[in-house]
Amino acid sequence: MATSRLEINFIRLLSRCESLASEKRNETDWRLEKYVGALEEMLVALKKSPSKPTPEILTDYNRKVDFLKGLLEADKLPSPAEKSLANQFLAPGRTPTISSERTPASKTVHIQSKARCAGEMRKELMSTVRHFPLSATNAVSSSGSLDTDLRHRKSIPVDERQSAAELDAILQHHHNLQEKLADDMLNLARNLKNNTLAAQKFIGYGSQTQKEYSCRRAAVGGRAGRYSTASSQPAGETS
Repeated sequence: MATSRLEINFIRLLSRCESLASEKRNETDWRLEKYVGALEEMLVALKKSPSKPTPEILTDYNRKVDFLKGLLEADKLPSPAEKSLANQFLAPGRTPTISSERTPASKTVHIQSKARCAGEMRKELMSTVRHFPLSATNAVSSSGSLDTDLRHRKSIPVDERQSAAELDAILQHHHNLQEKLADDMLNLARNLKNNTLAAQKFIGYGSQTQKEYSCRRAAVGGRAGRYSTASSQPAGETS
């Protein structure tokens, strides 16, 4: 079956979107987002078209459009770590969009996007590491220890010092996360205990109230029975 005009236009726009996605999107974000929206509408129309492509081709088209949408959503996340994690779950297309591609463009875009996220994470980490020597210096208790530490740092090659500082920063970050998690679990356990005690107290209060009510009802019933018996006796008759 010959390719329809709608599918040709879809392929052209898809190729253009993949080309834009491979670039730094500081200035082209708005275009890519608009193009992907139009691409999604064209895909819906293509699925309803009498001359629609085979289910396998439609599945790959849908995969590529979902990949571009996920890429845009990942770029909106606040931190490089979140962007990198979101990128890990993206699934690019499996076939070339146009015949001149040796490797599917969406796979290339995926690799480039993951590389950009890794670069941003490294940049953020280095920004943190630049403050690490100052905190390490403050942790030194005496001037003699500080001098020894500085001499030791100078004797280590720059690359090794940088790698060690990065490792220290990463370990400290994970330590902080573990402490936060432990605090959250402790607060959760404390709240659960308080809620359990409150529930037990409420249940105990309800049970006590029910017992008191039952006792009062029994007492009132007893008095009512005695009054009924006394009123039914003939005058002059004593019990």
